[in-house]
Formats: sequence, structure tokens, C-alpha cells
Amino acid sequence: MGKTILIVDDDPAQRRLLQAAVERNGFLTRAAENGQQAVEAVDKHADIDIVLLDLVMPGMSGQEALKEIRMRRGDLPCIVLTASGGIDTVVQAMQTGATDFFVKPASPERIMVSIRNALEMSNLKTEVVRMKKRASGQMGFDDMVANAPVMGPVVRMGKRAAASNIPVLITGESGVGKELLARAIQGASERAGRPFVTVNCGAIPENLVESILFGHVKGSFTGATDNHAGKFVEAHGGTLFLDEVGELPLDMQVKLLRVLQEGEVDPVGGKRPVKVDVRIISATNKDLAKLVADNAFREDLYYRLNVFPIEAPPLRERKEDLGSLVQRFIARFNAEEGRNVRGASAATMQMLLDYDWPGNVRQLENSVFRAVILCEGDLLQPEDFPQIWGGKPLTAANDALPVEVSPPANDHHVTAAHAAFTQAVAEAAATPTPPVAVFDGEGHLRQLEQIERDLIELAIDHYAGHMSEVARRLGIGRSTLYRKLREYGLEERAAAG
Repeated sequence: MGKTILIVDDDPAQRRLLQAAVERNGFLTRAAENGQQAVEAVDKHADIDIVLLDLVMPGMSGQEALKEIRMRRGDLPCIVLTASGGIDTVVQAMQTGATDFFVKPASPERIMVSIRNALEMSNLKTEVVRMKKRASGQMGFDDMVANAPVMGPVVRMGKRAAASNIPVLITGESGVGKELLARAIQGASERAGRPFVTVNCGAIPENLVESILFGHVKGSFTGATDNHAGKFVEAHGGTLFLDEVGELPLDMQVKLLRVLQEGEVDPVGGKRPVKVDVRIISATNKDLAKLVADNAFREDLYYRLNVFPIEAPPLRERKEDLGSLVQRFIARFNAEEGRNVRGASAATMQMLLDYDWPGNVRQLENSVFRAVILCEGDLLQPEDFPQIWGGKPLTAANDALPVEVSPPANDHHVTAAHAAFTQAVAEAAATPTPPVAVFDGEGHLRQLEQIERDLIELAIDHYAGHMSEVARRLGIGRSTLYRKLREYGLEERAAAG
């Protein structure tokens, strides 16, 4: 998904030049002839990511348009252009909220540097706001990616649950984002901004469940050197999220039921109960009704937790959200890792859409994280997702070569390239490979650099120029491989491969 740039200039020739420069670099564009059209475009099109705004135009000036745009979308980066006017005009524009400026005519390189800097700053600001909301318990449904039709009922049910303190049970496969939904319910409720405490019931040692949930007093058991409040007391006034609640031991289920009924906890070794005001949201990837039938979960607790059930769908049923999720994760990892990846190529997005994502959103998140780190250019490519390339996870048996996986069926360019690569590798594998010479003609050892150059050249031929596979087989990073290609003058050989 490319970013969209709104170009505002009353000069048609200048607009076309700017559009050409921007589109050559993979961005989408919209155009406006004056300030009024620019304001209307910002109102109408929510997909606009940056505005290139000429300051001097008839009718509504660039300064006036800038003020109107900032009033409507204060987070939208605006870069002002000027062919005339002094430094005072530019200073005024920057004070009004412009992100950057340049003097026309500007080189394409200068324009792209300004755009990329603005996008990077916008991503950083967005991630900081999102992290602050998460830390303060104020994440709402607007912070979720939930545009797929199947997510509509989920959001509606979540908003209804947020309007009361009713216990909520969120079900769904592992990795679908149950905790995020719970945070959105808290952020949309009257408890927004109060504690949101998460407990993974499946990760607590059985002998510590009672102490962690309900607390203990000093000296109540060996190792209890201090008083411990417990998760229920920590969440007082806010929300306690019980993740994987189906993993709770049966004896703890009895005590949890009492807490839910009485609104008070009994710390281990304590002399009197402690009153708590806690909203309970629980989640599980198991069938609690079946556990009840198998006597592995208390029926009375099940009915107490399952008052307001919400099922979160798997990622394979909400593919419409995949593009937005990928962009969200790219922006986040750009900010965290200091990277500058703009998005994913069309072939990559088709590959991701064709994959079933058994690990759901969590798997997508981790895959994009790895891809952002591996990416050598501006866009994520299919080879940056080695574990799912072609829509199938690579196993130990087929991890040796990508020839056993299929590229996206709907991308003819990728299919053709993949077929050529498959044939080349198969032919190379069937042909005896000459060993790399270690000794020279006089029987002496060759220099290490000479042997390394021949080995890289041999690998390029053997793997048909597939540089990701060459780097992986040589046990080096792709950036190191490309550096060595330059050092040894093998760049043309790699391109030809």
C-alpha cells in the first residue's frame, strides 16, 4: 500500500512535474488547483498522508489553506512550496504548522528527502501517541484495525460491553488480538485511564496462582519476605484481564468464583478480606463448555464469566484488514528500529493475502518485524518473508531451497520469475559443480580473498542469482554479500544471474 500525496499548485506544469517526481518513487498522488480544493480533498479523502502546498495561489492562499487543513487534521504533515516571498513568509508557514518547506523549482531528490522525513516523523508521533494510550489504559476502538466486515459485530458488541461493568468472555484462536480487544473495551468505558492488569493464567506456576492473584502477607509461607497485594488489588478501580482462564486449576476456580460473587479477596495468610472494585474481562482459546462437560472447568464459574461472550475472528477471515495491519506494523517497527521501510510491494501483499496465517495477527506481527529487519530497500519483498514465501511455511525438509514452494498464483510476474529460478536451480543441481580451486598453478595456496571471490561467484551461478539464498547458504547477511559483490566486482554477474 503506497502513501498518498496531495499536490496543491495553481500551475499545471508545476503540478505535473511534482506528480511525476513523486509517482516515480512509488507514491500515489492526488491534485488540487487551489487552496479551497485542497481543503475539500482533505475533508473527503482520509487516505491522504502528506500535503505539498504552494503558498502563493489565487483565491484562498496557501497560508489560509494550511490553517484550515491543520484545523481539520492536525496530524497531517504539510510541506510548503514557494517560488517567491521572503523568509518571513516561510517562518509564518512553519509557525502555522508546516512540517518543511522548499523553494521551487526543487530537485526530485530534495522533494523526496522532505517527504520521507515527514513520513518518518509522522510515524514516530503516531507510535508515541499509541504507546501513551496503551500505557494509560485509554486505547479505544478507533485505535484498532477493524475495517473488515466480520469485525463489525465484534466492535459493536465491544462498545455495548464498554457501557457497563458486565463480565466479558473473549474467545478465539491464539494470536487473534483478544488482549487488544479487552484494552479497547476498557478504553471506551468509564474505567478508561485506570489500571489495566493482565494475568496469563497458563503461565503461572500452580503453587503460586493464589499468591499472585489474591496476594499474601509477610511470613505466610517460605519465601514470603514481604507483603504482596496481588493482581486483584493492583487492578482496583480498573480492569483485570484473565488471559487463558481455562488453564486455572480447579481449586483456584473456587476462590475466583468467590471473589467475583463477594467483591473481596482473601490474601494468603491474611486475617481479613480486602474489598476490591474490579471489572473482569477473561479470554480463552479453548472451548470452555467442553471443559465443563469434561469436569475440567467449574460450571458455576463458566456461567459467571460467560455473561457477555465475544468471539474474535481469525486473521484468515478478515483479510480485508491485512493491508492496514501490515502498514501499522511497518510504521511501528520503523519507529522502534530506526528503519525507513515505506510499505510492501504488490507481489508481497498478494503473497501475504494468499497465506492462511495459522498464528493469526501475532504471526503477522512477528513476520513483518523480521521482514523490516531483513529489507534492503524501501519496500518489503517476498524474499523478506522466508518462512512463508509462496504462502506455505518452510519446513525442515524443504528449507534447503525455495523451489519447493509456490509463488502467489495471482501475480504473473512473480510466477514467471519463480519458474525461471526453479528451472535454473534444478539444472544447476543436476550438473556436477566444479570445486573451487584452493591451490594455484604452482601448487601454492591461493589467497583467501581469491578463494572467497570464486566461492561467491559459484554460489551466484548455482542458485541462479537468488541473492537471499546465496547469502543464507554462505552464512552471511545480505548487506555483507552486496558489499563483497562491490569489492570483488561481481555486481554485473549477480544482476545477470
